[in-house]
Amino acid sequence: MPGRSEGGAVAVRSARVQQVGLARRTLTPFGLWVFGAAASAPMVVLAGGIVGVYATTEVVALPLMFLLVAGVVALLATGYAAMAREVGHPAAYYGILARGLGRGWGVAAGLVALVAYNAIQISLYGLFGATLAAHLGGSWWVWAGLALAVVGVLGVRAIALSTRVLVAVLVVSLLIVAAFVLAGVGQPADGGLSWEGFEPSGLAVGGLGGAVAFCVAAFMGVDGVGSFVEEAIDRRSVSGATVGGVLVLGVVYAVAAWAMGVAVGPRSVAGVAADPAGGLPFSVLDRLGAGWGVLGELMLVAAAVTCMLAFHAVIARYVFAMAREGVLPARLARASGGIRVRAPRGGSLTQTGVAAVVVGAFAVGGADPMSVVFTWLSTLGAMGLLCLLLAASVAALRAPASVRGLRPGVWEWRLAPVLGVLGGLVVLALMVGNVGSLLGAAPGSRYPFLLPAILAATAVIGGVWAASLRRSRPEVYAGIGRGTPATHAVPDPMSISI
Repeated sequence: MPGRSEGGAVAVRSARVQQVGLARRTLTPFGLWVFGAAASAPMVVLAGGIVGVYATTEVVALPLMFLLVAGVVALLATGYAAMAREVGHPAAYYGILARGLGRGWGVAAGLVALVAYNAIQISLYGLFGATLAAHLGGSWWVWAGLALAVVGVLGVRAIALSTRVLVAVLVVSLLIVAAFVLAGVGQPADGGLSWEGFEPSGLAVGGLGGAVAFCVAAFMGVDGVGSFVEEAIDRRSVSGATVGGVLVLGVVYAVAAWAMGVAVGPRSVAGVAADPAGGLPFSVLDRLGAGWGVLGELMLVAAAVTCMLAFHAVIARYVFAMAREGVLPARLARASGGIRVRAPRGGSLTQTGVAAVVVGAFAVGGADPMSVVFTWLSTLGAMGLLCLLLAASVAALRAPASVRGLRPGVWEWRLAPVLGVLGGLVVLALMVGNVGSLLGAAPGSRYPFLLPAILAATAVIGGVWAASLRRSRPEVYAGIGRGTPATHAVPDPMSISI
């Protein structure tokens, strides 16, 4: 593909760039989709996101909102996936902006992506710990520590092992969601199926911005597919796995939200969701018979772990790829098996260490695992990834011919990015404008605006660091976003994951 030989040449010229690579041709198109869907985590969205939106925003038309947000995210993901496919960089946003907007933008995007992905991944330790502490007792951070150890061990193993674990949990999770839908529509609260959840008039409420933010967060992680492009059997499958994943999950979440409204009544679902005694969504699953609710809770725990594992894998690849180019310390890109790396061990260990420090800091500070760790960090991550999707669409519009190829498609390189940017700006404005209510802050509090401030400061630091590299290490600066090994520099492995 265009740009790959140039990237290999720059890598060879730079003494700072190690000629190491991830195990190529190890992920099938289905495997790519699995990583994206597992990062989105349908069971976490059902038990946490959908229930939380109903409880805090009282937006009855949540099913319609999921479809609308899925459409916007799919448009944004179209340009992003096209760029990720052509650039072929494991640190997807870093490579995309470096090749489309400039090297400084690439470094800024790489640091923002690391902050955003880490925030979402670490937030799940709060959800996991709080869930097990509520059912089994003990401190939330002890359970979080156990999950961290499991993710850390799996994270340094070959990608095929992680894929098999994710497939098993994802399949069962989707079956549980399907069972929930059947239980809800099979015994409607009002004696018949209500379609109020899809009526546009239901969007004319005060909690719309908060609902939009929650819906955006539900889809974050699907974009992580772009970070596995170096390991994909067919790079063209990145687009299908990313955009297709958003559209499929959009339908799944809309149907699940609709079934929840039908099960307890569209006008009653907000009150039931806000009441811990209501037990949503597990009380609806129990209508199918004893044990279904318990199975749902077990799958929620398992889905949280696999979601952490998926984000962990993405973060590890960002660290590895940026270190391979010398933007991060080169030792983080060390090879664990010659010049072919079956797993980015340095990046994996770094992410595990960062997560341990952050979880430990929250535990020492006595932070609530749900209202602080999960809510604040997941919101920070979702906001950061939405900004990056917007930037990637702009990069697609401005990408040079060497990236777009000889016959670029008008839809993925022009129309979809333009429509995505227009819709994405509206969604981002609603998200930022309602961040206070989303986080449960007191009216007039400025603390919630720390989140966009953190993202902006991170981007500035990235730009300053890039400028510093340009002056002090020009050979590293020249290789930013172009350090993928040449085609024959890294041999293909023999094993292929599902």
